[in-house]
Amino acid sequence: MINGIIHQLGTGCQWHQLPARFGPWQTIHKQHMLWSADGTWERLLQHVQALTDARGDVDWNINIDSTSIRAHQHTAGGSRG
Repeated sequence: MINGIIHQLGTGCQWHQLPARFGPWQTIHKQHMLWSADGTWERLLQHVQALTDARGDVDWNINIDSTSIRAHQHTAGGSRG
């Protein structure tokens, strides 16, 4: 079940396009929605972050690039002619 959820989130496919090896897509989708609603995924993330932070494997520095690039007005796909 978890592999099915990870596959869907990793590939971005529609739920109904999950390979049959993961089982019924409705079951996997329902479980993902339940775990999202009850905070299971959030608790799992916090647990993994705590373990890796305790080992010193997490770099909490974040770099944000505020560069803004504008395209020329003719690149917007306007009419030709």
